[in-house]
Amino acid sequence: MSSPASQPPKLYGRGFGSRELGYSVATTKATSRVVVYAVSACLALSGCATTEPLSLSDPEQSQASPFKSFPVADRADAPDFAGTTVDGEPVRLSDYRGKVVVVNAWASTCAPCRKESPALERTQRKLADQGLQVLGVTSDTDRKLGLDFQRELGLTYPSLHDPDGKQFLKLPPGMVNPQILPFTLFIDREGRIAGALQSTVTEKEVSGIVAPILKEPEEK
Repeated sequence: MSSPASQPPKLYGRGFGSRELGYSVATTKATSRVVVYAVSACLALSGCATTEPLSLSDPEQSQASPFKSFPVADRADAPDFAGTTVDGEPVRLSDYRGKVVVVNAWASTCAPCRKESPALERTQRKLADQGLQVLGVTSDTDRKLGLDFQRELGLTYPSLHDPDGKQFLKLPPGMVNPQILPFTLFIDREGRIAGALQSTVTEKEVSGIVAPILKEPEEK
């Protein structure tokens, strides 16, 4: 297992416009200098993301969601994310075959993640009887941080502990950038990736995205 110091830092904040986006930077000194200059310029122009968590904007005023949707015929099989949850229980994506699964990548230090997690909890409670399941994946190196995060926010859905960030390495190229949090994958009843969102998500957006996927018939 790699040490926390060897992992690229995940930074979170607000992107251009009002949509919250996270971003990461390389750790080399040369790149760091470039990033400092770029961030300074962006801040002067339109509030580019910084290394400090910023207050979140009103979701009702957010820009169009950068959601990638995939027709049934073009959907790739999702990797079978597997391991143990933050509270030590075994979990595997394929355990939920037959359900529509919302896979949400988060970290306890990510301010936008903290904002969207309760929305995911509410959505699961509302649509569980229709076959919706939320599965979190946390990159926290300390399992206790993830457990405290869940308890504080009252989250009942499981979260896979992934401190090395290995779970998403087998995703199709360009699907998401695993170094940018939060992001969410939408898995259909057959275990295929129906959509991906590299941004903060609201309860309204999740409900709208999963509605047509929930209506798709399960293949025999």
